Parts: sequence; C-alpha cells; structure tokens
Amino acid sequence: MEVKTSLLDNMIGVGDMVLLEPLNEDSFIMNLRNRFDHNEIYTYIGSVVISMNPYRSLPIYTPQKVEEYRNRNFYELSPHIYALADEAYRSLRDQDKDQCILITGESGAGKTEASKLVMSYVAAVCGKGQEVNKVKEQLLQSNPVLEAFGNAKTMRNDNSSRFGKYMDIEFDFKGDPLGGVISNYLLEKSRVCKQPRGERNFHIFYQLLSGASDDTLMKLKLDRDFSKYNYLSLDSANVNGLDDAASFRTVRNAMQIVGFMEAEVQSVLELVAAVLKLGNIEFKPESRVNGFDESRVKDKNDLKEMCELLGIEQSVLERAFSYRTVEAKMEKMSTTLNVAQAYYARDALAKNLYSRLFSWLVTRINESIKAQAKTRHKVMGVLDIYGFEIFEEGDNSFEQFIINYCNEKLQQIFIELTLREEQEEYIREDIEWTNIEYFNNAVICDLIENNQNGILAMLDEECLRPGTVTDDTFLDKLNTICAEHQHFESRLNKNSKFLTDHSLPHSCFRIQHYAGKVLYRVEGFVDKNNDLLYRDLSQAMYKATHSLMRQLFPEGNPAKVNLKRPPTAGFQFKASVGVLMKNLQTKNPNYIRCIKPNDKKVAHIFTDSLVCHQVRYLGLVENVRVRRAGYAFRQPYESCLERYKMLCKKTWPHWRGPARDGVEVLLTDCSVPTEEFAYGRSKIFIRNPRTLFTLEERRRACLEDLATLIQKIYRGWKSRTHFLLLKKSQVVVAAWYRRYAQQNKYQKIKSATLVMQSFIRGWKARNILRQLKYEKRCKEAVTTIAAYWHGTQARRELRRLKEEARRKHAVAIIWAYWLGLQVRREYRKFFRANAGKKIYDFTIQRIMQKYFLGLKTTTMSPMDNSWPAKPYGFLEGAHTQLRRIFHLWRCKKYRGQFTEEKKAVYEEKLEASEIFKDKKALYPSSVSQPFKGDYLEIQKNPKYQKLNSAMEEKVLLADLVNKINRANGKGSPRLFLLTKSNFVLADQKTGQVKASVPLPDLASVSVSTQSDGFFALKLKEGSASASKGDFLLSSEHLIEIITKLHRIGTTAADRDQINIDISDEFLVQFKQDKVCVKFIQGGPKNGNSAACKRKNNRLLEVSVPSP
Repeated sequence: MEVKTSLLDNMIGVGDMVLLEPLNEDSFIMNLRNRFDHNEIYTYIGSVVISMNPYRSLPIYTPQKVEEYRNRNFYELSPHIYALADEAYRSLRDQDKDQCILITGESGAGKTEASKLVMSYVAAVCGKGQEVNKVKEQLLQSNPVLEAFGNAKTMRNDNSSRFGKYMDIEFDFKGDPLGGVISNYLLEKSRVCKQPRGERNFHIFYQLLSGASDDTLMKLKLDRDFSKYNYLSLDSANVNGLDDAASFRTVRNAMQIVGFMEAEVQSVLELVAAVLKLGNIEFKPESRVNGFDESRVKDKNDLKEMCELLGIEQSVLERAFSYRTVEAKMEKMSTTLNVAQAYYARDALAKNLYSRLFSWLVTRINESIKAQAKTRHKVMGVLDIYGFEIFEEGDNSFEQFIINYCNEKLQQIFIELTLREEQEEYIREDIEWTNIEYFNNAVICDLIENNQNGILAMLDEECLRPGTVTDDTFLDKLNTICAEHQHFESRLNKNSKFLTDHSLPHSCFRIQHYAGKVLYRVEGFVDKNNDLLYRDLSQAMYKATHSLMRQLFPEGNPAKVNLKRPPTAGFQFKASVGVLMKNLQTKNPNYIRCIKPNDKKVAHIFTDSLVCHQVRYLGLVENVRVRRAGYAFRQPYESCLERYKMLCKKTWPHWRGPARDGVEVLLTDCSVPTEEFAYGRSKIFIRNPRTLFTLEERRRACLEDLATLIQKIYRGWKSRTHFLLLKKSQVVVAAWYRRYAQQNKYQKIKSATLVMQSFIRGWKARNILRQLKYEKRCKEAVTTIAAYWHGTQARRELRRLKEEARRKHAVAIIWAYWLGLQVRREYRKFFRANAGKKIYDFTIQRIMQKYFLGLKTTTMSPMDNSWPAKPYGFLEGAHTQLRRIFHLWRCKKYRGQFTEEKKAVYEEKLEASEIFKDKKALYPSSVSQPFKGDYLEIQKNPKYQKLNSAMEEKVLLADLVNKINRANGKGSPRLFLLTKSNFVLADQKTGQVKASVPLPDLASVSVSTQSDGFFALKLKEGSASASKGDFLLSSEHLIEIITKLHRIGTTAADRDQINIDISDEFLVQFKQDKVCVKFIQGGPKNGNSAACKRKNNRLLEVSVPSP
C-alpha cells in the first residue's frame, strides 16, 4: 500500500499559514524565516502559494519531483509550486474549468522564474507526441525572446521584467496544449533612452554587441564597444552571472524554434541597431533671421548609417528633427524645433520605435503559437506582472503610479475571488455563511479610475486642454477635486492638516494604497501620459523601405491622415487592465505571492524589515484572516478518517461504514467540543487551529504507541521465524548426516566385495594363462623344426643355381672379348685410310661454332653499326654477307613494331630528309622533333570550335604562322590549316577565314638555305587564288609544313608535284608587283630570331643570325 504524507508531517514551522497560532505579523515573519533557513521556500495560505526567492539553485525541481507531485492532492505533500500547478492543470483537464495563475511580487522576487516553473511543469505532465512536443517547445521558447527584449538589469534584479505579461495557454479535451496567446502590458520604454545609475538598458542591446558575429555587426554598422553608444549605461554594462554572448545565441535559437524567418530576425536586429544609432545623434543650435534658434544635426555619420539601416532618405529624417508640422482642420503650419525639442523628438522616436517593435514581436509570436483548431478550448492563463513599487526619496513617477493602480485592481479581484470561493464552498458544503469584515480597496481604485473625478481622467483632461499645460497645473487640479478624499494627500490642498507636513514636498502628492502610503513626484506625468510622437517623424518612418516600418507606424500614411489626438498612455493602460480583469473573473484563480528575502541578491540572508514591508503591501496577513474568518481548516471525510482513525478504538484499524459516520464517532470519542467543528456534505470544517494541533498531538502520541506495538509484534515474529528456521535446519542436517553414514557403509561393503571378486578372477586368469602358454610353446616348437627344414632345402637349391649361373656368365664374357678383337682389327684398317679428312672437318666445325657464338653479342638496334671482327681470313665473304643479312633482318623486326601512324611519321621524316638534308641549315635541329601536326589542338579548344566546324576535311596540320607584310616587313599572326585539298589562313583572335587556297593552285614553295623559318607559297599564274598574290610566311615548324605540302602533292594523282626551291634569293608576287626576298647572314646584335626589313619597293631583306 502506498504511504501518503501530508503537509502536517515532518513540518518545519507551519506549512499553511491558516494554521498559524497566534496569528500576527511577527509570528508570520518568524514562520517564513524559520522555513527559509531550512530551505523551505514555499508556504501556503490555503490555496495561495508564498514563494521566497532563494537566490540559488535548489534540488527541488527535478523530474522525480514532477512525478512526485503529479496527480496528488494539494495538501497531500509539503508546499510546492508544483502542487498549485498540478491542481490548476487537473481542474482544467478533469473538471473543464478555465484556470488562471496570478503571480505577483516586487522586482527581484522571482515572478518570471515562477512562471517558467509553472509552464515547465504543465509541459512535463501533459500528453506527448510530435505535434504536442512542438507546441510545448514553442510556448517555452517564447520566454527567452520576450526576456531579451523586455527584461533589464535593475538595482533589485539582474533579470527584471520591465513589462507585464499574460499568457493564455489553450488545451484540447485531453489536456494537451494546442497553442497560446500572449498579452503585454506597459513596456517601460523610457528605459531605452535613460537608465538609473547602476542599471542597464534592455538585454538585447548588450547581447547583440557581445554575441553577434563580426560579419553581422558589420552589416548592422555596429561596434562591440559599449562606450560608443549614448543609450547604453557603462557603469553596469557587464553583470556577474550573465553571459550576454551565450544569451544571444539562445535568443537566435529560440526565435528559430518559435517560427521566425531568417529575414524577419535580420529585420528585428536592424531596428535594434537603428535605436542604438539614433541615440548617438546630437544637435546644435543655428540662429535664423527671425531670431529663433533652429536645431541641426552635429555629426551626420550616425544619421546616415541609421537611414541606411531603415531605408530612409537622410534629408527627410533630418528635416523631421528640425521642423514640426501642425495641422488644424484645413490649415498646416510648420515651426522650427530648438535643440531641446529636437532631443525630445529623438528620444520619443527611439522609445516608440522600440516599444512598437516589442509589440510586433508579441504579435508575431502569437501568430506562431496560436491554436490552429477553431473548436472551443480549455484555457489556463499565467499572469506575470510587476508588483507593487515604492521607491525611496519620492522617486515614484507615472510608471509607478499605473503599476500600483494595476496592483490595486489585482488586490481587489483577489479579495473578491477569495471571498467568493469561500462563500461558494460554504454553500456547497451546506455550512452557514457568516459575513467577513475586510478592507475593501474599491475606494482607492475609484480614486484613480473614476471616469469623472478619477486621477487618470483628470490627467487625460489636462493633456487635452488647450493652453499651457504643465505638471503643476495637473497637481492644482488634483488639489482642487481630490482634496476631501480620505486616501489622497497633498500639501497644497484645502486640507490644513498637511500644510506643515514636511515629508510631503510641494510638487508631490501621496496616495494611501492598500499596501501603504506612496509619494508620487508629479514631474513628467503629463509628458509620459501624452506619449507624443510628432507626425513628421511618423510620416518619415512610414516612407522607409524597411519591411517592418509601415506596420509599426501606420499613422504615418499620408493617405490616411487622422487629425484626432491618439489615446493617452493612461487611457490605454486603464482599458487593457479592464480587459484583463474581465478575463480573470471568468477563470478560476490560483495565486503565487513572490517575496524577495533581501536586497543584496545573495543566498541565506533574510531581512525582516524588507520581508515585512512586502508582506504588508501584498496583504498576506489580511489574506490569512479572511481565510480563517469562518473555519480555519477543512478536509474531506475520507482523508480525515484515514489520518486520525487510530485515535478511536471503534475506527481502528478499519471502519466499515460511511466515512462521515466514522468521523462523527471519532470526534465524539475524542471529546472535541461541538462548536469547534461543523459537518459539511463532503468535508469536516474545524474552526480553531488549536483543535487541529490537539488532534495532531494525540495522533503523534498514538503513533508512538502503535510504533511500539508494531516493534513488539515484529520482534516476536522475527524470533519465531528464526526458531522455525533453526528447527527446519536441524531436520535437514540430521537427514543429510544419516544419508552420509549409510553412503560410507555401503562404500566399505562395495570395496570388500570388489577385492574378493578381483582375487577370484586373478586365480582363474592365472590358470588359463598357464594352459595357454603350454599350448603356445608346443605350436612354436613345431614351427621352428619346419622352418629349419625348409631353410636347408632352400640353401641347397640356391647353391645349385649359383653354380649354373657362373658357368653361363663365363661363356658370355669369352664371346664378347672375341667379338671385340674382331672389330678392333677391322677398325684399324679403316682409320688408316680416312683419319686426316675427319680431323679437318671436326676442326672446321669447332671454329664455326665458336664464330657464331661470338656473333650473339650484337644488339638489335638498327642504329648500332658495331660488328665483331672476323677471326680468320677464309671467313671474309661470309662475314660481310652475314653482317648485311643481320642488319636487314633487325631492321625488318624494328619496322614490324610500328603502328600505321608511326610509319606515316617516319615516312614524312624520310621525305624531309630527302628534301632538306645538306640543303637547309634548319633541318638538323628538326630531326629530333616529332611531327605533331595539330599544334593548336583545334578539335579540343572551344575558341576554335566554329573554325573547326567550317572545315570540310580532316585538318592535317594546324599551326600559328606570321604573314609578312610587304609594306614594312612585319608579321601578322595567322592560323595556318592544311587539309588534303587546300590550305587556309585565318585570324588568330576571331578565327575568321582570311584566305582559302586549293592545293592545285599552288605552283611551288621557296625557302632559304639558312636556319630561318621563312617560306613563300607561290601560286600558279592565272588561277583564281592568284589575284591577291603569293604568300610570304614565317613558322617555327617550316620543315613539317613543307614536307606535308610536298607529300600531299606526291600522293595526289590529279595534280602536279609541288616544286621545292631552296635558295637565298627568290621572287615573290605581291598582287601586280614582284618583290625580291634576299637572305643575308647577320651578326649577334640582330638577336636570336630572323628579322625582315623593307629596303625598297622591290627588295625585302631577311637578316638571319649567324650560327
């Protein structure tokens, strides 16, 4: 059975303040301190959770803790924020009741962290699934984005929310989140332009400068140095425990998860950069003719960069800072702005730009996280809003006034909903309802929000009044109208009791809030309520090409000019608070009251005065009194009977009847006075906490007796169990011993039997062995006698055979000797007649063998002319013939290795040798160079693709040549292409064909005897190609070009052979004139290449460098 604990078990102090005795402010603070010192930061006031900020991490938010509080009764475990979150979630899921969780407290009390814990708990206990997880992740990741743009470091809190946030989380019928809607209230936009000493601007400015990449900062025209921006305070730019660079990466990742496109993120960062640039714009006065001063921008560099970021013409924005256009009906009037007004306009633009960007961010997040289904949803609202603010030395201004007004409304609805909840529970349980006296702060709310005589209404009326309007005129009106109000105090009103109150300055007024008296300095009330942005600036922003500007400044549209004055900041906030109150009244409220223990933001320090101040203005003691005005404690009958049944013998250990009857029997048996409790339909109500503590004391004593009884019974059971175990063990041991003894006895008998058996078997075996040995000896004797007999017979036969064989062998030897003698006699006769010739033939054979073996050292290279010397004179003819035959044979073997292409190359080389050998000085250097043919790679080079496609036949040679100009002797580069039927000259750059000459029109080719590359292609007179004259060209591959031309003419059957004229002086036909080309030997001063110069109209002289 699962053991359930209660907040009354192992309690440090009192877990529920409703049970605190005695109830006063000192005991309340002492109980909070006691629990805080033991790391118990949560305490209940009924269903309200008090949360103390520990300023450190505690191990009470683990997944195990989530499971521990999941689906558990609110009072079942020790106080925790998870208990409230679970109660709200289960009421929404199971009872179909819309919930709202109101988190209040002053800055630094931990409101934002509390809202995160509530959302993380709900996300952990609701359903799973890909789509559900995506929605939960988007809801959770909206927090880092809003914190970056809406939170800042203050004196009281390093991550203070400078706006109010209300999030409605929508669930389906199963309790799975579908989406959400966020509402924001009163962003502290004045912080954009000015921060108190020791505080920072909004986080995003520092995160952007610290965490953005260098490339991003360059695009945004920003620098990492905080000191370069007027809107950033330097005394607290770096905060211990805050990593702005890492936070920036977290924000970028969160925006991506929420659904921001990369272009939208870039647009947002551009606006943030524009605000920083805007703060650096400074003005100087410039006198005009009419005597008025006009503002001018000092350094236009920041203005230029800001305009580039927003896409605004610089002149338009510069004029908006210098002039203001006022429209009244059909009239327009333009006035100049002095320096002070220009700075006011600059700051107003910066505040409006940032606050509207923040509102756009909230709207954009809502578009991403809103529920897609259009059916009715269950809703859980989480309100994280600024707590009551009281600054010292009268520094409370317009922002603190409307913040405190919001807290008055929240306190009002808290009292109303708490009393309503109490009343509904009493009616539901059929308990008589008694009226509870409490302070109703409706009179304070009416003082502020009354439509006729309220402070906000008078402030709006003063802002709209024509004429001179100042903060002092507003204070005068308050002194006139609110003078008699009991919660309004001013030194200048008609009430004489404040005339000598020196704690109340003349420029201030004081309101007695439910949390205490607050002194407000009237300075700035009118300007902050007006929240005025000049129309010229709105229209300038609307003209920007930036993607967000028209959405942020719709009033700047010239086509939709609205001369009606925009609503004031107070009016807007009052309306939004009214909508919020109506929304909260439709939901079941759950309260978290956050308290910070000290101002130093460190752990383990509890400042009584500070906590007492917060307890007072949060009205917590009054809340306890309201809660216990009727009955201080109530509990279901089943839980009460389960907890206290051991106090009565009739109900212990089990009660078989209805739980209510069991509780009645229990309370009667315990002699509890009837006036101390009342029976409801499902709960028992206890009026005085002392009665409950008495029951707890009796229960604790009874539990001690029960523990003793349980220990006694357990010890007896343990002893009996031990005895039975020993008895059972003794039986087992005896059985095993008897078995062991019998086994030993059996083994001895078995061993003796085996010995006897072995002796008998041995005796029998020995008798059989003796018999077998005797029989074996008899058989062996017979075998030996027979063997000896057979051996004697065999040896006799062997001696006979050997004797017979010796006789036969002697006859054979005698016969062989006789035949040998006969043969030797005949051979001696034959040898005397032919011995000389045989010796000669043998000698000649050995000489030839040695000669042929010496020829094996000759190589197979056709170029090797070495050959062994002849050893003897009689081999001279054979030696010469063998050398010729061997050379022809190895040449044939060498040619057999050639491919068809290689044969053609060698044939061309052979033909070149026949043409130029010993005739042209250039020839020897060309022998080692292979004929490549296509030196331009015309088929692969895309530059010559068009020229290649124009050739109808295969290109045999493609080379770059220089065409010699007759006028000056200089060369122009040309592409020389040769096919089987014609040659082509084309332009090197464009590939355009300049000349195409059929080979039949070519008469001869003229070259010099020297080492130059000049050659003349002479055309036949009267041919179609001869009209432009002959061609005088120069090429590095002259030998190959002329050889291919000659070879094509030789192989063609339909044309004459091309003549090759090798001479140092020849004539070339240029159109109608013949020019003599003369080659002379030049000196080293001419360089390494031949140079052609025109001597006269009939002579071109080519100077060839000497070798």
